[in-house]
Amino acid sequence: MVASKSEDNGGVREFQFQQKRVETNWQAFKRLIYDPSTNAVFGRTGKNWGQLLTFYAIFYLVLAALFAICMQGLFATLSDTEPKWRLERSLIGTNPGLGFRPISERTEEGSLIWYNMTNSTQVVRWVKLIDEFLEPYNKPQTGENYVNCDFDKPPEAGKVCVTDASKLGNCNRNRSYGYSTSSPCFFLKLNRIFDWTPDYYTEVVSDMPQDLQMHIKAAKSEEEKKQIWVSCNGQSPMDEENVKGFNYYPQGFAGYYYPYRNVKNYLSPIIAVEILNVTPNVIVSIECRAWAKNIEYSGSALTRAGSVQFEVQVDADTVSTKLVTTTEETPATTLPTITTSS
Repeated sequence: MVASKSEDNGGVREFQFQQKRVETNWQAFKRLIYDPSTNAVFGRTGKNWGQLLTFYAIFYLVLAALFAICMQGLFATLSDTEPKWRLERSLIGTNPGLGFRPISERTEEGSLIWYNMTNSTQVVRWVKLIDEFLEPYNKPQTGENYVNCDFDKPPEAGKVCVTDASKLGNCNRNRSYGYSTSSPCFFLKLNRIFDWTPDYYTEVVSDMPQDLQMHIKAAKSEEEKKQIWVSCNGQSPMDEENVKGFNYYPQGFAGYYYPYRNVKNYLSPIIAVEILNVTPNVIVSIECRAWAKNIEYSGSALTRAGSVQFEVQVDADTVSTKLVTTTEETPATTLPTITTSS
């Protein structure tokens, strides 16, 4: 009880304060869990808990219903078989990229194909990488919706063309894809863009390589010219000196594979390219380009488009040459000769 002076009632007014409860920490903890004086659990009575749980149950049910309505509205605009945004309206755009295989599983090697043709372990490594890439193409492609296509016989709706990996010329497994020689093979493939249709070069243009111009002129019919042509070359004059040429199996992506419509069992067409007689112990930069009127080309390292660039080094000595960076001066006669191109 606290007393204080006041002008009324004799100058004295009394204030009643609740007396502080005296209890141990354990007693206070038990009262927090359950207070027998009010029948409260964790500070709330049964009525309070009922009101709280009812409110949150209704709140979350309404929230879940709104979320379900929004998701249903979103899914109603999407398709399981084709994208909503295509070509110019999509992030991918209309310019397909050109990719190559094999690619080393060792990230530090980047785009370098490097092997010693006298080292069976290294040869088997690259053969295995190509086997994994070609696995879908080597599976039986009969029945279901597979059809044999030709330039005058494109697939019907819902059908896909057979992609026969046995027609890749010298780039076959019996020859270890050329990796037991100085003429290794690599494989080219265009990225898929839904509903994209190529605009073909049916006539030669001045900036085409001479061998490609001759190949187009030798086509048997106008229909056979409806291909996305491919050409490869050394990236610099020095690189061209270290490669004797290229064989293509075939030299174009046939037009009857396009447009891509996400049909079941579809396989992108591939081109096998054989590099002829790479100069041993030299890093050679190779650039390959896809030719179509609606494929933009850029050979810049920063803005590359419509092309792909990679390096090849074929070692011919019995012990694989290793690229070593050192700050020590070493007599030139003690090192193997390695020529690199920019």
